[in-house]
Amino acid sequence: MKMMKMMKMMKMMKMMKMNVLRRALRSSAQPAITAAATATAASSLLGLRTCRRLLSTQQAAAARGVSVAAASSSAAAATNAKVAISPKQQAIIESEAKHGARNYNPSPVVLSKAKGVFVWDVDGGRYFDFLSAYSAVNQGHLHPKIVAAMKDQLDKVTLVSRAFYTETLAEFQEYVTEMLGYDRVLPMNTGVEADETAVKLARRWGYDVKGIPANEAKIIVCNENFMGRSMTAVSASTDPSSYGGFGPFLPGFVKIPFNDINALEKELQDPNVCAFLVEPIQGEAGIVVPDDGYLSMVGKMCRRHNVLFIADEVQTGLARTGRMLATDWEPEARPDVVVLGKALSGGMMPVSAVLASDQVMLTIKPGQHGSTFGGNPLGARVATAALQVLQDEDLAGNAERLGEILRAELNKIDCDAIKEVRGRGLLNAIVTEPRDGKTADDVVDQMRLNGLLAKTTHGDIIRLAPPLVISEAHIHECVAIMAKSFKQVFG
Repeated sequence: MKMMKMMKMMKMMKMMKMNVLRRALRSSAQPAITAAATATAASSLLGLRTCRRLLSTQQAAAARGVSVAAASSSAAAATNAKVAISPKQQAIIESEAKHGARNYNPSPVVLSKAKGVFVWDVDGGRYFDFLSAYSAVNQGHLHPKIVAAMKDQLDKVTLVSRAFYTETLAEFQEYVTEMLGYDRVLPMNTGVEADETAVKLARRWGYDVKGIPANEAKIIVCNENFMGRSMTAVSASTDPSSYGGFGPFLPGFVKIPFNDINALEKELQDPNVCAFLVEPIQGEAGIVVPDDGYLSMVGKMCRRHNVLFIADEVQTGLARTGRMLATDWEPEARPDVVVLGKALSGGMMPVSAVLASDQVMLTIKPGQHGSTFGGNPLGARVATAALQVLQDEDLAGNAERLGEILRAELNKIDCDAIKEVRGRGLLNAIVTEPRDGKTADDVVDQMRLNGLLAKTTHGDIIRLAPPLVISEAHIHECVAIMAKSFKQVFG
């Protein structure tokens, strides 16, 4: 009898919570909704659904012998926001947490629109975008010239595979090779695919041109590098969160400290080394800028030892650092192979590419490498338009000028939690240290509330990379938001 009464009470509570949620969802469309009502409705939703999901997650984890705490953390991540969000956004976050894989931990905001340097959430809230899809929208969200090119091509042809020639691919190949001064280009889709392509090119060149014995080729990479999360990429990684639990790994990678010429010189003595693959500025590591002259020395040493210098410019390239390529800051650092991605399409679709000389590129023959979508007519047309925008609007010049202003203004923020401001062009970072239990994540949360979106890396570093079309007035407005957020968090 008591059990029946208890079950009846639980059913009534469930119905009451769902009614609160329904009313809140209806009210969220009304401008007059109060923060208190939002928080109440959100907590009701949390109480009902999170407990159910945590219970099922814990049961599944127990069956696999996995730590309950570890399994629960990802399930609760989407609903563990430090500040209340609207019920409408919370419901969407809940849906993704229920149906999607948990390989990402997004900030608790649901975006539905973007234009230029701004993004909007589903409730109409506007934010400055200081992530730029990890430098994929250097040209700004939905640049009208790139959108127009894409729309025009959509009415013609989007995909025929590389079994046939297309006009748009020929135009893109000619444009990008002449623009950057390389003999040939091999188009792919994502940045990690382009890195994989560079690895295959380097190995093939090592065997066919340098004469390395079969299956003995080595590629030097740097600690804290980030190429992506394919098996090749994680095999070259030193980040346990990337490679942990995914072995066995691809052999042939030698890992050295970044920005360490002596370590590179030592490994280049090995005659089986075919390439040194490096980011000109390490992005995921926290916007780590090497010493002046480092990249020039890399170029000279690689040439002296007959080793390919491969620059991974997926994040740093295409005007982001104040030059078309980050290696352009040091003319003697010209790489043998350049890897591009992200902003190559202006954020419209996945387009990547590898550029190299005839000697390197022609080591791969028909049938030895390719991609159904790589070099497709739509992607090629969009990429050409994206490159034209970078040049026509001198976005590299804008990045250099505004990057200097941004760093100067950030250094004026009076907060002892800020340890360092660093970067080049509009690829920058604020390095922080915790104070009284407060961290960089708290600052990023506060920035979001104040109308600016950014992300942390390595827990204590705030990455700052707005679209390159940002104005000086916007830079000052955004620095004011950041200063206010630091003060609200750290006092």
